[in-house]
Amino acid sequence: MNMTNSSTQLQSWSATPQTLIDYYKAIEGASRQMLEAAQAENWDQVVRLEGACAVLIEQLRAESRKQDLPADAKAEKQRIMLSILRHDAEIRHLAEPWLADIDSMLGGQQPRQLH
Repeated sequence: MNMTNSSTQLQSWSATPQTLIDYYKAIEGASRQMLEAAQAENWDQVVRLEGACAVLIEQLRAESRKQDLPADAKAEKQRIMLSILRHDAEIRHLAEPWLADIDSMLGGQQPRQLH
């Protein structure tokens, strides 16, 4: 998937969700695509999709101030949240070698403690 395609998807995601559960589903879809990009080692796409997720999450926050999640959607929300957490864990697992490569390119410098 190229950048133009991800931009198109972001636009459709931000225009499509109507209910809170729609936003959760859109975030789940974006996180699934992030996982697929990570599995393909397409880290630029992972970063682009992470940006799409951030936009969707902000939209969800704003919308949640206007409407409540219906009681019958709470189980679906829980399923979606668990799915997103599984995607995130797998992406982090896949990114560890890539992050180690970045660290070694930067000379293996550890960030300084500020506290």
